Amino acid sequence: MTTIRTASMVVAGAVLGASLTIGQSVLATKDAGSDSLPLEQMRTFTDVITRIKNDYVEEVSDDELFENAIRGMLNGLDPHSSYLNPEEFRELRIGTTGEFGGLGIEVGLEDGFVRVVSPIDDTPAERAGMLAGDLIIRLDDTPVKGLSLNDAVKLMRGKPGSIISLTVIREGEDQPLSIDIERAIIKVNSVRSRMLDDDFGYLRISNFQTKTTADMLKAIKKLKSDNDGLSGLVLDLRNNPGGVLSGAVGVSDAFLEDGMIVYTDGRETDSQLRYDATSGDILDGVPLVVLVNGGSASASEIVAGAMQDHERAIIMGTKTFGKGSVQTIQDLPAGGAVKLTTSRYYTPNGRSIQALGIEPDIYTQPGTWTRAEVNGVTPLSESSLSGHLTGDDEEADATGSADGEDGDVEPDLASDDYQLFEALNLLKGLSILSQRSQ
Repeated sequence: MTTIRTASMVVAGAVLGASLTIGQSVLATKDAGSDSLPLEQMRTFTDVITRIKNDYVEEVSDDELFENAIRGMLNGLDPHSSYLNPEEFRELRIGTTGEFGGLGIEVGLEDGFVRVVSPIDDTPAERAGMLAGDLIIRLDDTPVKGLSLNDAVKLMRGKPGSIISLTVIREGEDQPLSIDIERAIIKVNSVRSRMLDDDFGYLRISNFQTKTTADMLKAIKKLKSDNDGLSGLVLDLRNNPGGVLSGAVGVSDAFLEDGMIVYTDGRETDSQLRYDATSGDILDGVPLVVLVNGGSASASEIVAGAMQDHERAIIMGTKTFGKGSVQTIQDLPAGGAVKLTTSRYYTPNGRSIQALGIEPDIYTQPGTWTRAEVNGVTPLSESSLSGHLTGDDEEADATGSADGEDGDVEPDLASDDYQLFEALNLLKGLSILSQRSQ
């Protein structure tokens, strides 16, 4: 039996563009449990199957009955354990390569409805305006209430280019929203990078794939070579729903010189694992700010927790999702697999993230920056006062402004992404302190 470690968010995302990604591969053979089967419960189970086969209004095949029974057993354990039929298992493995069909959203089941954990960057769902936290209540004309997550996923599948209409309840909106999304083949590049200002870089990881660590290292090396080094870096993990455990470990290792990254603890010996950093910090100790929010989950929380416990980075943004369990994908002899929660993971300081999340060091709400005004009037400054003393480098004009303008023009970054704007300001301050201490 092959077991595969995962640190992903949900079961059915692969067909939507949200891969249930595969982490550390571990080959293991387990003996069947020696405990005897509960005979009384087995009799009840058999009795129920017989009644369905004989009395249900429509004929139901044995395959359908047993598959539904297996799904029910696993779904009843927790939101992340599930059964994968052979087709779903194939899609999961395809999803780890970063290319799969669907809409481009990570989803989970909540109170009978499909909850969007986060849209994936540059996918049809993101472009259509889907947001983390959206509650999907209808797929085209089909109500979601009462469907299993797998059934809902099947309805969202379709030929690339076809359109599906999602009815969505969104916090702050008085009426449900209708959002049309065109299905597509999703190709997710999990790493994007650019320079923000002068010597400060920006690295975005949208989800953790098997190649994420290598892609990230390549991106950072390019930023450093193109700009003669870096004075600081923003690592953006907002709305990153997780992915492969090995990806989270590799990304964390890149910034740490030594020490533990994460450990897992479960009932079985092979669920008790520890991952440690190897020597070498790709940034050579320059300041690092990690951005997180409520859509940052699982593998993202592993990275944020490791950076926080080792005091390697400032965690900034809002509280993370709080998904601190590890799922093992175990293939079945007859085809398909079960995804079973087998352990919890803990930060280096022994903190469990399950249902708690990572609290940022600095809380920064999303929003846009605007000039402080009252009733359209810009606040006064010395240079705007009539008859003020002229500064040494000031060329006074009739407006009372040194350059005839209302003041400095704020960068586009401030209006586009306030959290990132504040992260950059923090990086600049940390860089100055670092230089002074040296």
